[in-house]
Amino acid sequence: MRFNVVLRYMGIVMLLVAVFLLVSSVISLVYGVDTGFYPLLLSAVMAGALGGFPLIFVEKADSLNIKEGYAIVVGGWLAACFVGTFPYLLWGGQFDIPTAWFESVSGFTTTGSTSLSDIEALPKSLLFWRSCTHWLGGVGVVMFVLVILPSLGRTKMTLSSVELSPLARENYKYKSQKIVRILLTLYAGMTVSAALLLGLCGMDWFDAVNHAFSCVATGGFSTRNLSLAYFDSAWIEVVTMVFMTLSAIHFGLIFATFTGNRNNIFRSEVVRFFLGTIVVGGILVSVNLFTTGFYPSFTSALRYGMFQSVSVISTTGFATADTSVWPPLAVMVLIYMTFQCGCAGSTSGGIKSDRVWLALKVLRARILQQQHPNAIIRVRLNNVTQDEKVVGFAMLFIVIYIMITTAGTLVVSATGMDLESSFTLVAASMGNVGPGFGQVGSMANFSDISPFVRFCSTVLMLLGRLEIFGLVQLFLIKWWK
Repeated sequence: MRFNVVLRYMGIVMLLVAVFLLVSSVISLVYGVDTGFYPLLLSAVMAGALGGFPLIFVEKADSLNIKEGYAIVVGGWLAACFVGTFPYLLWGGQFDIPTAWFESVSGFTTTGSTSLSDIEALPKSLLFWRSCTHWLGGVGVVMFVLVILPSLGRTKMTLSSVELSPLARENYKYKSQKIVRILLTLYAGMTVSAALLLGLCGMDWFDAVNHAFSCVATGGFSTRNLSLAYFDSAWIEVVTMVFMTLSAIHFGLIFATFTGNRNNIFRSEVVRFFLGTIVVGGILVSVNLFTTGFYPSFTSALRYGMFQSVSVISTTGFATADTSVWPPLAVMVLIYMTFQCGCAGSTSGGIKSDRVWLALKVLRARILQQQHPNAIIRVRLNNVTQDEKVVGFAMLFIVIYIMITTAGTLVVSATGMDLESSFTLVAASMGNVGPGFGQVGSMANFSDISPFVRFCSTVLMLLGRLEIFGLVQLFLIKWWK
């Protein structure tokens, strides 16, 4: 393991963060030099210095091995989260060290939970920086997982094999430079489109850009205390739902759809399963809301039920209603969506629809095997036979994901938090969803949660965003030998 090489690439990440800190300080100038200007400018200088130091003294490496690849990805995420606390701490106000760390990790992991009791008290430049952490976190996942890791050796990268389904990998048989252009073009194009449409629907342009950043990154940070409920606009909600859904689908499939490739969204059974879950789950929630009298008309129930379903399953976490007071069936459907979430290769978190659909296929195969012991039954996904290692790793991931959620619930509930709040806090943090239920509901925040629980939540956010194994391996001593 060449630690100097790892530090060099971590420095590049910090320089990237420094650029966006500088852009945020420019936003402060646009709005009359608000109180966030000097904290952001000083933070940009500090991040630039920290990032530039290893670039000066460490030579560029011609190649990277598998361990260095993992270390760079995880180290880059941790470095970004660390540097992201600088402007919050320098600004002061509602921020202390636990609050700044929580806000930074929640931003970069695109979780969207907040420990601020009054978001609107922040200057516009800091609000823009919060949204930038989402946008960087969303594109960072796509860039690192789908570009850097596969380029280090696909045959040796189990994580990459699980993250990319065989159908999705067909859309990335290009050189790394072209993949970067494809991803950045899609990501930026969707962000610009979302901002324009939100602006045309009635948002002012500052709010439109910030919500577009959060929407396409499936993050959930808002510039308003009431999230999207503040705007109370059906058109804004429709636009947001469309982009939340698109952002939760594999970017390679979106690219293939636009370029006329036959391996596209319409032919992907994983995407059909994901969209089917939205439709069925959203209708169940809506019918339950209407029949229990939460909304006077089915149209209103459908509006709020579908929006919250898409918001949760895409792991965005925008809110238009207080879901904590919803009936039990609606709550249970949303909790299930908190676990399944979007597709691999998107900006969403959670177990991923790919693994859930694969698990259902494995279950069917095992039942058939019991009925026909001598039959050779293979698991196929998108008409491609899945390798046993890929299937086994996916099942292992689901088991470990549930075990961590259970263990996290035990730890959080031991602090005195009620079971509903504890369980949904852990599940929402692991899935990078944001809101849970009870004390951490869609209209609540983490300001009254203890610093210890908030720290546990940030660990879970990082575990979920880094697909568990990437972060865990850094703490295995034998792995470094």
